[in-house]
Amino acid sequence: MTTTIERHVDIAAAPEAVFDLVAHLHDYGRWLPSSGDYEGTSEISPPPVAVGTTYVEHSRRGVRHGRVIALDRPARIAFRQPMTLRPQVAGTIDSTVTMSVAAKGVGARVTRTVELGIPRRIALARGLIVGRYARESERMLQALKAFAER
Repeated sequence: MTTTIERHVDIAAAPEAVFDLVAHLHDYGRWLPSSGDYEGTSEISPPPVAVGTTYVEHSRRGVRHGRVIALDRPARIAFRQPMTLRPQVAGTIDSTVTMSVAAKGVGARVTRTVELGIPRRIALARGLIVGRYARESERMLQALKAFAER
């Protein structure tokens, strides 16, 4: 069963500038602090970021091996980032994240859509997992807003 989480934020900055922050994986450390669910982006393919770029994100709960699967500057970038859980017997959460940026007034509206495929063996934890991904989406969007507007 797939679950979709969608969050929005309005940012008082040019859509192109906001998109570039999201698309430049090598610069995430400048604006996105680590958390329990995101310790940073590493092992990124050499720039420039394009369809096929790969990266790794570690967290206490597992490791995401990501790949850029769509890139349409300055409107949309999508990442497929299945997360191998700790312990590995728990399985893999399939995850696709799409970041869309649209002009809104004098700024940008950013929409983050996360599609989750949660393994059956951990279905009882579905609510907890969806909540964690939703909170991380909110945290990421607020960090993006704070950095882009300063």
